[in-house]
Amino acid sequence: MKLLRLGAPGEERPAVRTEDGRLLDASPVTADIDGAFLGSGGVERLRAAVAERSLSELDPVGLRIGAPVARPGKVVCVGLNYRDHAAETGASIPPRPVVFMKDPSTVVGPYDEVLIPRGSVKTDWEVELAVVIGRRARYLDGPEAARSVIAGYAVSHDVSEREFQLEYSPQWDLGKSCETFNPLGPWLVTADEIEDPQDLALHLSVNGVKQQQGHTRDMIFPVDHIVAYLSQYMVLEPGDVINTGTPAGVALGLPGNPYLRRGDTVELAIDGLGGQRQTFAQA
Repeated sequence: MKLLRLGAPGEERPAVRTEDGRLLDASPVTADIDGAFLGSGGVERLRAAVAERSLSELDPVGLRIGAPVARPGKVVCVGLNYRDHAAETGASIPPRPVVFMKDPSTVVGPYDEVLIPRGSVKTDWEVELAVVIGRRARYLDGPEAARSVIAGYAVSHDVSEREFQLEYSPQWDLGKSCETFNPLGPWLVTADEIEDPQDLALHLSVNGVKQQQGHTRDMIFPVDHIVAYLSQYMVLEPGDVINTGTPAGVALGLPGNPYLRRGDTVELAIDGLGGQRQTFAQA
């Protein structure tokens, strides 16, 4: 299934997108698509309601698409997880996942305006595969166990401010946690729809010019490894989001470093997971 949330910020209602593109009101089953819903068998209840044809159809005209998961408890990110991206930034291949955290309040809708921070001169783009956790996970013992706790996948835009990230602190959080810096969605695609998360193409364009063209098979650490690895060091809760890294083609690694400016438009997509579009404005 493809799950989404529709409505103004803070007033979103849950919905399901059918195979033929119709939107069904999921509010009879749950008040929201959040950790409580995912961790209590909500996906199965919603699937049953769809099969029973008990959900009414929604008119999407004029409805904003929000992030497909209500504010997550945490957003965990993996840096330098594509060989070509590590190479373009001059970094060596990491022997273990490079892990950092991102403020959960950065998560916004896939078409929402993104704000360039005050004082920023190096705001950058990053298309990423997001993993959404569906069951509490601690000390997972391998890839099979990791797969069992994944609720689904989504397109994530891990917007970064490189000066804040790399020059202002030995940790990356300052450049990753600015407001609106994590558009997510449009959908949470349940794990059963994605046969192999390592077989997905990623795309990103800036002002109509293709900048990133990657593939999840080029990850250094695959999805299952990342989830199992993280569970050794933190408890993963339902609704948590994991950003799994970006391929080459970010402004940091391009000639002239063409960082984002007010009025720029970024479009990004991942096969099977939908697409996003944001226009950047000044904070």
